[in-house]
Amino acid sequence: MFIRIVKMSFHQENISKFLENFDLMKEKIRNAEGNRYLELYQDKNNPCIFFTYSFWETEQDLENYRQSALFDEVWTFTKKLFNNKPEAWSVDKIATLK
Repeated sequence: MFIRIVKMSFHQENISKFLENFDLMKEKIRNAEGNRYLELYQDKNNPCIFFTYSFWETEQDLENYRQSALFDEVWTFTKKLFNNKPEAWSVDKIATLK
């Protein structure tokens, strides 16, 4: 399992559109094959910046999602709202402290 972090920055006037669409799509994304966890964060200092944080069983599961009609629908809508190029990282968890 690995973690995918995506940073997205939106025009202020597009934040509500993004959040409305995310609310409609979040269960579908979470239920994509291999997705085990999904969270959305908003930056405390810059409300235009958001991060998704998701756990995937395998890199192929993420790639299958990225090639799916669902991803195409989500990304086609979302990328029109950006004010900057998105950034993404795939990372392995090293430690968890509770």
